[in-house]
Amino acid sequence: MTIAIVPEGLKIAVIRARWHSEIVDQCVQSFINEWVKLGGKRNEIDVIDVPGALEIPLHAQTLIRTNRYAAVIGTALVVDGGIYRHDFVAKTVLDAMMRVSLDTGVPVLSTVLTPHNFQESRAHISFFKKHFVKKGREAASATRQLLAERAKAAL
Repeated sequence: MTIAIVPEGLKIAVIRARWHSEIVDQCVQSFINEWVKLGGKRNEIDVIDVPGALEIPLHAQTLIRTNRYAAVIGTALVVDGGIYRHDFVAKTVLDAMMRVSLDTGVPVLSTVLTPHNFQESRAHISFFKKHFVKKGREAASATRQLLAERAKAAL
């Protein structure tokens, strides 16, 4: 008997912030590719756009409350724009994502990254595009592991 990793009728939501979309989208595509490589199906994943990282936790909670999602992944690149403390924004987002996960019992995983130094240079953009590919693969693997454990526990 094969155990379904994503329970019948449920999906995985990938919520992506649209700031630095050319970088963040690398994570999303990598997540999808790795999910399929690990035996999942493309149609098990919904990709949802939000303006920025701060919108991810509330949207994750809203999606989870529909009872249509087995897991949620939030992805964003939070950088120092010179106006606000980017590390404060990232901490706020990650704390809220964890709270949503604990409050709902649904895994909420993060690929919200906050570099200490980021400039809109070709070198930095290239580096972070590659790094987000790696983070997408890692998130897909972690999601699969978490959902597999949940499926086993439900037996």
